[in-house]
Amino acid sequence: MLPGGIFVFGYAARLFRLLLLTHQAPERNEVCMRFIDLGAQQKRIRKAIENRIHAVLDHGQYIMGPEIAMLEKKLAEYVGVEHGVGCSSGTDALLLALMACDVGSGDAVITSPFTFTATAEAIMLAGAIPVFTDIDPLTFNMDPAALEGVIRAATEWDASLHPLPAGDFAKPPRLKAVMPVDLFGIPADYDRINALAADGGLIVIEDAAQSFGGEHKARKACALAEVACTSFFPAKPLGAYGDGGMIFTGDGRLAARMRSLLVHGQGRDKYENLEIGLNGRLDTLQAAVLLAKFEIFPEELIMRERVAGQYSFFLDHDSSGVRVPRVPADCCSAWAQYSVLARDASHRALLRENLGKAGVPTAIYYPRPLHLQPAFSSLGYREGDFPVSEACARRIFSLPMHPYLEPEDQERIARVILSA
Repeated sequence: MLPGGIFVFGYAARLFRLLLLTHQAPERNEVCMRFIDLGAQQKRIRKAIENRIHAVLDHGQYIMGPEIAMLEKKLAEYVGVEHGVGCSSGTDALLLALMACDVGSGDAVITSPFTFTATAEAIMLAGAIPVFTDIDPLTFNMDPAALEGVIRAATEWDASLHPLPAGDFAKPPRLKAVMPVDLFGIPADYDRINALAADGGLIVIEDAAQSFGGEHKARKACALAEVACTSFFPAKPLGAYGDGGMIFTGDGRLAARMRSLLVHGQGRDKYENLEIGLNGRLDTLQAAVLLAKFEIFPEELIMRERVAGQYSFFLDHDSSGVRVPRVPADCCSAWAQYSVLARDASHRALLRENLGKAGVPTAIYYPRPLHLQPAFSSLGYREGDFPVSEACARRIFSLPMHPYLEPEDQERIARVILSA
């Protein structure tokens, strides 16, 4: 049997039908499917969500209501750490973690250039400097082999060893932390990353915005580093109906400081401010929605795995012309996205055009690595500094991915790709 309990002969029959259908012209004007179908999920649990929201309306504690503590406890237990700290977004989670770890002006943090802007943005908002390192071409995560050289270059601040941020520094930035990104739901290689960081006396902050529910060696994402951060943006595997995030740690001192920082550096009461903080609270209503969604989250992870398995069965062969995602044997992905690599940029454009004509939405995560984004131009990086990230950005695109994607829709998607 293959993922999701689907028999091999069922897959074989579908694949045979696909191969026959690819000899026909691609269908046109089909009904457009959803890239992420939140409506199907809501239909399933609408009553539970309404009950949770009505409970908030009844008690009226819209700021820091009891649902937040309930959610923090449930998710921390699920992850396997002592403390969960709810906050206003995944971006604020990263920023609060950096602040609590005393990362700021004069410091440098190593991270990936192949991610959403929030990762490096949070580093700069904290006053520190992002130092980029290239990715593994199979997982799209931070490459530990490259990281070793970057740590040495950034520690000595020697750009002859590895590309480093440019700037008229009064003194070289002090390397303080490493922030790996668990891209598309697959945890990074934390055994090697944590070991390299420990050798250099560096803090590791896990950017698990896309990987909540994933695993590395039977340990849950968000429990793989000293501090971990996730996002509850609606499109995430566990998503709210607005912004939200959470920080996880086993360190009680860090958790207490983050709880203070997210309410303006609060002390004994809201009119005692111990340090400059943020207005970074998680809304009670969003916590209520997340409590309802979390009840079916483990089942939805299994459903996501089934969808990913069907995609890979249809597309993991030479005739598809695309490279499907590779999940290391010691990992489980949360399947935030199902991202494939086309042969090159023109092949990607052709596939996306054909899929669009067939009513199939696609997306590109991410079309331009961060070191080439205008927002980070002050760092002085240039094209060619991170060739693996740049090559992936030219070829990658994502297919519809959610727990409620029907096999017939996946057949339709595969048919268009195979016909190209």
